[in-house]
Amino acid sequence: MADAAASVKQDDDRSFEHELAGKYLTIKLKDEFYGVPIRPIGDIIEIQEYTEVPQTADYVKGVINLRGTVIPVIDLRKKFGMEEREYDKKTCIIVVSLDEIQTGLIVDRVEEVLEFADEEIDPAPSMSSQVQVKFIAGIGKKEDEVYILLELEKILAEEEVDELVAAAEQHEE
Repeated sequence: MADAAASVKQDDDRSFEHELAGKYLTIKLKDEFYGVPIRPIGDIIEIQEYTEVPQTADYVKGVINLRGTVIPVIDLRKKFGMEEREYDKKTCIIVVSLDEIQTGLIVDRVEEVLEFADEEIDPAPSMSSQVQVKFIAGIGKKEDEVYILLELEKILAEEEVDELVAAAEQHEE
């Protein structure tokens, strides 16, 4: 019976890893490396001035006009409960499309694109960390580095996406 349970667990782990295997844009926030799935990324731009939108969450920095489209911009440091820091020339905005809604994610810096194979990904830890575990899809390992692989769909709750869309639409009017 124990062998059957171990076999099922191995199958579960393999399907978990298989779903996460692939290419990630690696970024840095504070002193940690993160991985953002390549699939939803539409653009990477340098930090630019944004228009603040009143009555939004503190991590929503405002909206920007990107080639005629107004998109909300959030600071991942603030979203993850990290202290703010002054933006510099390495600070970037990663433009992602989630459920056909474009959102800009402000990160300290963009590193490189890495491909993670099944055996290089572990499940998200169950312990608490500075980044809420619900945002973590898995932990990627490359040589001596560890990358926190993010699940973008969980970074913004549905009501937050609705709030961002409303803020962008309000600004377009």
